[in-house]
Amino acid sequence: MSSSSIFSGNAGAPVSEEVLCAAAKVRFLVLDVDGVCTDGKLYFQENGHPLKCFNAQDGIGIKTALLAGIGIGIITGRNDPCVLARMSQLGVKDYYAGFESKLPKLEAIRQKYGLRKEEMAYLGDDWIDLDPMRSVGMPMAVANAVAQVKKEALYVTAARGGEGAVREAIEFLLASRRDGKNPADLWTAATGPARV
Repeated sequence: MSSSSIFSGNAGAPVSEEVLCAAAKVRFLVLDVDGVCTDGKLYFQENGHPLKCFNAQDGIGIKTALLAGIGIGIITGRNDPCVLARMSQLGVKDYYAGFESKLPKLEAIRQKYGLRKEEMAYLGDDWIDLDPMRSVGMPMAVANAVAQVKKEALYVTAARGGEGAVREAIEFLLASRRDGKNPADLWTAATGPARV
């Protein structure tokens, strides 16, 4: 069994060595929100404010990525305070809301951290994500992404947005480094031993 056969994406198909090498170079992951960090459904309260549901395992994945030295950024077309609150809880500092044209903010992140194209990944689900996906070295899509977005992706998660897709993408990026480090060990080292 080749080392790359332990990685699966694209509906369980083996991931090529070329994709693993691309993933191993990633130093910064940019996420869409609706349909990626959430299930894409929009719930509105009587006062018109939105409610969104986030996956707790995605949150631990985001924190673990930050611990492992992978920066996390959010670029979203909507400007919802609940998203800012969640990302602030997770320690995400690069948060850009209300940008349907995402490329300028992606470029701002690239310049801010001196990143090369191949050091960036983007996880998206819809047409609004195509330009940023085409501008990074590791474009990824969630299982519920539209067909054209999946076609542009080097990796498609088995999980749907809001159901662990972000965590899966992060675990894939970390595993692609093939450095023998267990992401769970990073988490435990930072938070201390589990208490029962």
